[in-house]
Amino acid sequence: MGETNLTVAERIRSQFAELTRAERQLANLLLENYPASGLGSITAVAEASHVSTPTVARMARKLGFGGFPDMQAALRAEVEATLSNPIAKHDRWAENAPDTHILNRFADAVTENLRQTLRQIGPEGFNAVSALLADKDRRIHIVGGRITRSLADYLFTHMQVIRDDVSLIAANSNTWPHYVLGMKERDVVVAFDIRRYEHDILRLAEMVQARGATLVLFTDQWGSPAAKHATHGFHCRIEAPSAWDSSVVTLFIVEALIAAVETATWDETRDRMRTLEGLFDEMRLFRKFV
Repeated sequence: MGETNLTVAERIRSQFAELTRAERQLANLLLENYPASGLGSITAVAEASHVSTPTVARMARKLGFGGFPDMQAALRAEVEATLSNPIAKHDRWAENAPDTHILNRFADAVTENLRQTLRQIGPEGFNAVSALLADKDRRIHIVGGRITRSLADYLFTHMQVIRDDVSLIAANSNTWPHYVLGMKERDVVVAFDIRRYEHDILRLAEMVQARGATLVLFTDQWGSPAAKHATHGFHCRIEAPSAWDSSVVTLFIVEALIAAVETATWDETRDRMRTLEGLFDEMRLFRKFV
């Protein structure tokens, strides 16, 4: 997958260090309410970000577009992609599918997703999140959406073995204010939200930010609206030859974080694992062959 397959947001993030001060000001405006902030006229976009119209045109070309109209066309296509339902996604893949087995097509897609995602994730950001999750003075709260709830549960199960003070926020969003009520400034909330973004996750992100807690967000290449409230975010590529989005890359990052936190806290984690194994034995949970 080449440069032309990157979203506008991915291009901005990958080239941010190379932008001028005015272009960075424009970039921050575009990312703040992405992608809607880039859908107005070039004059409106320039005025909203307090830069000149030549700056808008210049940054569009720097990002690899022929000009602002081309960048805006890409943004409109992204809006269409993020609103696609499972039937529309399946039909699009079926129309363009090469004549190869689904296993090969799916493997190619998720492998490229992983490559593209890792290009967008810096070691510093990853290390910062793993340090937050390993900090025993911070409480961890984990929440997912309709589909991503399984990823949240997976992270929670492992973190619960590694350390104390980890909670899985219930699926019923009506109870979420109860969780927010007890949040402190040093708490960390890990949330998952991918396209067809959920209103409840956005509202939770707003409340978390208001409480002063730190939000870590797992989202897709376009970016959940909740991203503007996140201190740290992982933009994982999710497209695959399926009616459903792929969770492979998101799970990869989750498992890498689990490994990093486990390594950083190994002495304590090892003791907790030994205690847990003893509890399993008391319950006779697993079959013993000796």
